[in-house]
Amino acid sequence: MRPIDQPAANAPGPFKPLQLDYQRFLLQGMGRAPHIHCMHERGYRSGTINTDALGLRYSHCSGRRFSVAERGGRNRVNLLVGGSTALGLGASSDEHTVASCLSMLTGEVWLSLAGCGLNATQELMTFLIHQHRFGEIGHVVVLSGLNTLVHEGLSEILAGDRSLSMVKTFNGFHEAVLPTEQARPESLWQRLGQALAPRRGPRPLAIERLSSPDKRLIRAADSIGRTLCQWNRLMTDTHTTLTFILQPLLPWCRESLPQGERAMLAWLDEKPANFDLLLAGVQDSQMHTAFFRRIKSQADPVPCYDMNSMFSSSPVFSEDLFVDRLHFNDLGNNALAKVITAKLGLAQEKHANRRLASVKLV
Repeated sequence: MRPIDQPAANAPGPFKPLQLDYQRFLLQGMGRAPHIHCMHERGYRSGTINTDALGLRYSHCSGRRFSVAERGGRNRVNLLVGGSTALGLGASSDEHTVASCLSMLTGEVWLSLAGCGLNATQELMTFLIHQHRFGEIGHVVVLSGLNTLVHEGLSEILAGDRSLSMVKTFNGFHEAVLPTEQARPESLWQRLGQALAPRRGPRPLAIERLSSPDKRLIRAADSIGRTLCQWNRLMTDTHTTLTFILQPLLPWCRESLPQGERAMLAWLDEKPANFDLLLAGVQDSQMHTAFFRRIKSQADPVPCYDMNSMFSSSPVFSEDLFVDRLHFNDLGNNALAKVITAKLGLAQEKHANRRLASVKLV
């Protein structure tokens, strides 16, 4: 399979097989009720993404695959926590997610404890559900932030309109999900009519009902900060290090766009998804700075870093890295992992049970 970071993968137009794999993966879980905590389809298999018996994605280390359900007898593991960016939505395969790249760079197993659409509280719940499965945890990196912000707007809309179907609204939440095709075969005239008619997507959300962007940012930042303090209390009296990294959002970390990303955004702007609508008004740099600063102040003493500011340190920052506003291709995932590794000094650590090859850091 051609890696997603090759130029053709960022070209606008119909989705390629890689994205179709992710479409099928996300749509498998569309029947879930939003108030019930559950992960993705269990035992999902494709050429792009695969999950274990718990619905968690595999990562790869030293030629072997690992997951929360299949740790291969490893006593010490590390955890990458978050939403779809941490999950690696956009990678060409399980071997090219951020967790797999961290495993390659550090020589240690990094497990994916991530799920599409999870907010800060749900990320913590996921850890609590599976905490008994882990032995020694070396590092927990929470690569997150945007889903919690989006959930603030979604909660307002759901609270203000009881007539909306909870499941249908939730189904339109993910930016990556496209409208499903009809199950029954269509006639020639039906296909011609659909080709000429405007493209229809999920029912647009009533964003005019949202409170001001600064109020949503404050609530989301406080929620993230409180949750990180809960994480910190859980890690007390352990040898685990906890780090929060605010995930990148394309408008927050780039002043100018590479050609491929410019074409990608133009294509996405033709059919804005509910995820984009729920980020309305918060995509300028001043909002981003205020958001991160409040998270950092509320989460003290948990170390917090802003990948939107750090990402430009990558030697490949000028390349096409994003496949949409918040997901990355293989090159982007590898660049994220290198910045994280260098910032936290992970590659310099030495453990008695570990053999680490020389790694050139960003």
